[in-house]
Amino acid sequence: MGSSSAAGLSKEGDELHILAVDDNIVERLFVEKLLKGSAYKVTTADNGFRALEYLGLGDEPYVILKSNISKISLVITDYCMPGMTGYELMKKIKESPGLKDIPIVIMSSENIPTRIEKCLEEGAEEFMLKPLQQSDVKRLRCHETSRERFQENPIEIGHKPFFPMTNGASKTEQN
Repeated sequence: MGSSSAAGLSKEGDELHILAVDDNIVERLFVEKLLKGSAYKVTTADNGFRALEYLGLGDEPYVILKSNISKISLVITDYCMPGMTGYELMKKIKESPGLKDIPIVIMSSENIPTRIEKCLEEGAEEFMLKPLQQSDVKRLRCHETSRERFQENPIEIGHKPFFPMTNGASKTEQN
């Protein structure tokens, strides 16, 4: 994991806390720098499995307090990663009752329309082409989650199967 401590993701005031997932260290550091430059709090993960562990969705069942989950503002993930694609990560998060409302943005250097469509149809808020630009990062604020959406009750989350992945474009671009 990167910048932030694993103690928790937080949103303090207007500061959004973003979990950025990319297996390429250069890309991950670049995205982190862009996000921090726009006053986002950033935690990084180098693969989908580490991101799931950070969110409490590893292979073993976990009990997570929704109050901790509500501190997550957004997940931005690379599409092409070894072991688990960004699409598979998104599906896993969307299957979790306590995490399903967290916006997921998928990024990729590959502009493949069928992947773009599938990601958006399956729950991605937006698809961004790499390399990300400052204008892309500024658009993330509109995807933040509301803390009031979650209640402070524990939920149990167990292992669920992964699904195959494809990339998407912005939902707003398709409407």
